[in-house]
Amino acid sequence: MKKKTRKVVNTLLIEIGLILFSIFMFAPIFLAFTMSIQSPEFVFSYPPKIFPRGIHFENYLQALKIVPFLRMMWNSLIIAFFITLGKMVTGILAGYAYANFKFKGDTFTFGLIFATLYIPAEILLIIPLFQIISKLNWVNTYQAMIIPFTASATNVFLFQQHFKTIPRDFEDAARIDGATPMQYLLKVVLPLSRPVIGGAAIINFTYAWNMYLWPMIVAMRDDMKTVQVAINMIMNAESSNNWGIIMAATMIALFPTLLLFFLLQDLFVKSLVGTGLKG
Repeated sequence: MKKKTRKVVNTLLIEIGLILFSIFMFAPIFLAFTMSIQSPEFVFSYPPKIFPRGIHFENYLQALKIVPFLRMMWNSLIIAFFITLGKMVTGILAGYAYANFKFKGDTFTFGLIFATLYIPAEILLIIPLFQIISKLNWVNTYQAMIIPFTASATNVFLFQQHFKTIPRDFEDAARIDGATPMQYLLKVVLPLSRPVIGGAAIINFTYAWNMYLWPMIVAMRDDMKTVQVAINMIMNAESSNNWGIIMAATMIALFPTLLLFFLLQDLFVKSLVGTGLKG
């Protein structure tokens, strides 16, 4: 009886702790949302008003007018989509090769790829990368913001480790049935890897969507800038003292990543649980 009581108490404490942690993590988003629908006099009132006094959607309209915000969101959507697609394709193919094939130099090359995780690429490589982009005349183009980021050592390592957990019996059975390595990958490995693929897609899309430094450098025209740069432009505009407008722009920029997470949250949670069980 004592063990059952202790188990119930421990479970209750864990759930209370998770609820408090969730509230703590969600509080900034809630505060940003309430500020985004408040009029300026309430945003700057003292003491601060946590809950909105009425709804002031003009902040959202103003945020869309100060800069070409929808165009910049479209740019971010295109860039994030193709970066995510590129990272997933290269990560899956490379991870599958390292997990299922033996070839000369596989350990050495995989070690080199893994070592790139310790290189601060956005700081160390930004100047030579910009020089290359300039020589290719790719400044103010989508390919300049997409192609340099279509490969990821993190994805290669993630998929290589996951593919190793798939029993070899499946591969042997596929070979007996006459399946080629690519058919085995497409018809057996990928369907079994849906949770990991979904989790990786969320992480990669979020990373690409939130890129700021490189798009700011390589996109000089307003019609090619991304949504994160747009928020900075709004903060530097004449209405930057209106935090309602700034928070409205932030909430608009946050919406796509939240939507993607809610659509793929089951796969994301399964990927975390599966990794925890196999790790």
